[in-house]
Parts: sequence; C-alpha cells; structure tokens
Amino acid sequence: MLLAIDAGNTQTVLGLYDVNDGQAEPRYHWRVSTALERTADEHALLIGGLIETTGGSFAEVVTGVAIASSVPPVTVAIRELAQRHLKTEAIVVGPGVKSGIPILYDNPREVGPDRIADAVAAYDLYGGPTIVVDFGTATTFEVVTAKGEYLGGAICPGIEISLDALFVRASGLRRPFGELTPDRAIGRSTLESMSSGAIYGFAAQTDGMCARVEAEVGEPCTVVATGGLAQVIVGHSERIQHHEPWLTLHGVRLVYEKNRETAE
Repeated sequence: MLLAIDAGNTQTVLGLYDVNDGQAEPRYHWRVSTALERTADEHALLIGGLIETTGGSFAEVVTGVAIASSVPPVTVAIRELAQRHLKTEAIVVGPGVKSGIPILYDNPREVGPDRIADAVAAYDLYGGPTIVVDFGTATTFEVVTAKGEYLGGAICPGIEISLDALFVRASGLRRPFGELTPDRAIGRSTLESMSSGAIYGFAAQTDGMCARVEAEVGEPCTVVATGGLAQVIVGHSERIQHHEPWLTLHGVRLVYEKNRETAE
C-alpha cells in the first residue's frame, strides 16, 4: 500500500491507499502533530504503531511512500525513513517531479507542494475552473483553469494564528474555552462577538475571495474546501460547494502514480 503524507507546519496527515483501487479517500488515515526534531527512526516507530492498529506491520503493509511537505526537516526524515526501513525512495511533490499540471506561476518553484497536490486532486475530482480553499496554518486559495493549469492563488493568515495574534495583542481579550459556535452575526457579549468575528469573518473572507477570483477568471468556478479547519467554516460559507478532507492526500497519491517507476 502507499503511505501518503501531507506534512504541514502544525499537523501532519497520513493516509494508507491501495494504489489499485483509485479511491480518493484513504483506507486508513491519521492526524498527528508536526515535530521538526522527530528523526527518521522516530517517524518509523510512530507510523508503525499507527499501522499496527489496523492489524498489519509497517514493513509488510507499506510498499511506497509519497509526501507533500511544507517542512524541510520532515521531508528529510521521511526520505531517510523510506530508504532505511522500506528500501525504497520516497516521491516528494515538488520541482523535478511530474505533477501532470502546468504551473503558470512566474516562478513555479515557489509554489508549495501542498498547493500543487490540492490543485492536482481538485482537477481530478471536479475538473476546472476550480478554486481550492485550504484551511490550515495559513488559509490558501488555489485556482485551476478549465484546461487543468495551476493559475495561482492567494495566501492569508490562518484562523488559529489570526486568533493567537488577537489574544496576544489585545490585552482585554481572553481565549475562550470550547469551540466558537456563533448563533448570530451581532454578538451580545465579548465571547459571542469573538465567535462571530472568527467564523463569519473567515467565511466572508472565503466568499469574497472566491467572487474576486471568478471575476478575474471570467466564469463560475467550483469551490472545494479542505484542511484541518475547513469543517469550522464550510457550513457558514455561501460559496463552498464541496468539502474534501483528504484532498491533499489524494493529490499526493496521484503524483505518486505519475512517478511510480522512479521509486521502484
């Protein structure tokens, strides 16, 4: 099976795929904290323990590894893990690896691996033009044309880091306990006002950015949401049409299949 990895700055998502079934959703999946200091052996111990919960063993189950990583130390550790523990080469989404999607950025090397994987997966599932909104440490917007080209996008501060900055810089505000679940836009208390600003504010940002992108593209776009915080916004956005929690992993799997011979 393929071990697909989406390593973000805050969390790392792992999925096991049967590469022959063509499914967008992994057979098994896990979400763990991203740790820059974790070594290849520690990654092997952690992932091996997770795989054991499915009734299999790491070395017997995993036949290939592919990763989209925004964290260079994690990329290095996963490369070493694949070489030492699985006797294979990890496919790393990025420059020099076939993605199957033309990148129209001024400098294609600047595009993050997760953004490429999102675009590849979204076009595979929904065609184009498509907007992918990835709610992670940053909130990113990826635009895929009707021809399947990566046109570009936007990068915004993510929900959690925006709230963190607010609590640090505004001494009169305190971090609320529990989830932010506003019932109305006009808050009648500080907690309600913060909830409204966090949820409806980011939903409005999403809708507004999608409207601007469509105006530039010149036609309606399919809007797909993904990322660890997507579920917080999806129900409050007027423009999001699809929620794909495993979109990035699906893109990693597709890139692996295009470069499979390199790892074997």
